[in-house]
Amino acid sequence: MSKGKAAENRTEELLAPIAEANGVEIYDVEYVKEGSDWYLRAYIDKPEGVNIQDCENVSRALSDKLDEEDFIEEAYILEVSSPGLGRALKKDKHLEKSLGKEVELRLYKPRDKQKEFTGILKAFDAGSVTIEMEAEHSTEEEEKVFARSEIALIRLALDF
Repeated sequence: MSKGKAAENRTEELLAPIAEANGVEIYDVEYVKEGSDWYLRAYIDKPEGVNIQDCENVSRALSDKLDEEDFIEEAYILEVSSPGLGRALKKDKHLEKSLGKEVELRLYKPRDKQKEFTGILKAFDAGSVTIEMEAEHSTEEEEKVFARSEIALIRLALDF
């Protein structure tokens, strides 16, 4: 397991009771390097959406717990926030909650001369994701199946 994945997993373990005590759920945890800085990001959510107070309460409690445990060697910046409206769908639990919703899907390499597709998330399994989209040159709907290995990003579509 990579150092980053280990940090994410341990942080999620520490965050679980804090999230529960604050009435929020853990959406995701990521430990990434951007430029010369490391970031430990915890994304939290709840049905009615999180507010700044939720983020502050969780951040303070998590920061104290991280200081106690002190398992990350590098200096890092801790961020606690909502996953946002156009949230990335990284885990099966994210895809499950998003079935029937409009998603944007970006591929690593073009397929049919395009890398981005938008449609309704219809199904997924360990190896693939299926979306329903308008067929080209007609008003019919067509299902497209994408291997998970070819997908760079799936996120909820923003509809303004």
